[in-house]
Amino acid sequence: MFLQLKGVSKGYGPSSARTEVLADIDLEIEQGEFVAIVGYSGAGKTTLMSLLAGLIRPDTGTVRLEGRDMDGPGPDRGLVFQNYSLLPWLTVYENVALAVDQVFPQWTPEQRRAHTEKFIAMVNLTPAREKRPSELSGGMRQRVSVARTMAMQPKVLLLDEPLGALDALTRATLQDEISRIRHQEKQTVGLITNDPDEAILLADRVIPLTAGPRATLGPSIPVLLPHPRDRRAVNENYDFKQIRNEVIDYLLKARDRNRTSLTLNLVLPDVEPEDITHRRPPLFGRGGRARRPSEVKTVKVEVEP
Repeated sequence: MFLQLKGVSKGYGPSSARTEVLADIDLEIEQGEFVAIVGYSGAGKTTLMSLLAGLIRPDTGTVRLEGRDMDGPGPDRGLVFQNYSLLPWLTVYENVALAVDQVFPQWTPEQRRAHTEKFIAMVNLTPAREKRPSELSGGMRQRVSVARTMAMQPKVLLLDEPLGALDALTRATLQDEISRIRHQEKQTVGLITNDPDEAILLADRVIPLTAGPRATLGPSIPVLLPHPRDRRAVNENYDFKQIRNEVIDYLLKARDRNRTSLTLNLVLPDVEPEDITHRRPPLFGRGGRARRPSEVKTVKVEVEP
């Protein structure tokens, strides 16, 4: 197996008040496969991506790449963040070149320069190569982030909700760019998203992540729609709709299973509204008043642990 998580759990906080974010995570990704994980905000998606990238260690279980345990981050796993993470004082070219220089120090300057230019051109940013991040739109910044990560030539490309902060039109454009680059480079990709449609449009498999705490992965759902996928066509495709319904139904049912019903007695305060049928004497006192005694109202609420 190319990339594997086996029996992985992760929590945060002291033992007396520890929050178990992920529990019993089993995940396998084949080389060249695009797998998308869909879950609620706050379910632990970024924690899962950080485990895959080697930025954090699991409390239990193992994370392996090509059969070897991962004990930290490395250039074999390229991570694209949601917030771009560009150096604001560097140009587009310099942001990408910095990664190339770090990963390929043995190359000649000419080789590194050509390699940097190649990936800037791949994301259609050659005309903007001398601009700094403050001069770019959000979509262009994310393209720089993708180019920088791809230029490292990682074995696995990890996308941590990279399009979540973008408007709908820019998001659609970059979805097409990611799909094009993935097939052009034959890249292994892991995507985290809260958008089922995005996951189905891009991925070979979609896996739902249950709501936390102790979030875990649901069943793997293959997406057998042919590539390239036209978003207008797939929206009318029966298989696309079936997969979307399956993912959403699983997530909704998993969330409901985490809810607990409580019965509470709410003590309402005394309410003494003014009786407006009587004129209030000017400045001092008031007219007759209606009174309502204290009441106790029983209500049932649902809470998520």
